[in-house]
Amino acid sequence: QVQLAESGGGLVQAGGSLRLSCAASGRVFGNYAMGWFRQPPGKEREFVAAIRWNDGSTVYADSVKGRFTVSRDNAKNTMYLQMNGLKPEDTAVYYCAAAYGILVLRARANYDSWGQGTQVTVSS
Repeated sequence: QVQLAESGGGLVQAGGSLRLSCAASGRVFGNYAMGWFRQPPGKEREFVAAIRWNDGSTVYADSVKGRFTVSRDNAKNTMYLQMNGLKPEDTAVYYCAAAYGILVLRARANYDSWGQGTQVTVSS
């Protein structure tokens, strides 16, 4: 397992942008996958986006496709989530997660390392 820490959350108006960061304390390499999930108030935690560390391939939830971009910096052991065109329905606590050797990136149960979360609030 690796230790994860998110940053970059905050309050933004609808249509605005934020960039979240997820720093891993251990070395992320090879067949690791890292993902972003979010939990809106009163709802279940849901998949947002994920990236494979070895080839940088990505996958997105339909609700954020075209607005959010996930990326990683190998040298810094850090994953990012660039969020543009934010909507009030994007309001949630955003969590990053990591796992080694998983096949299905969208499945929350596949991840075994989690950060503490960062609040994103989008006002209308």
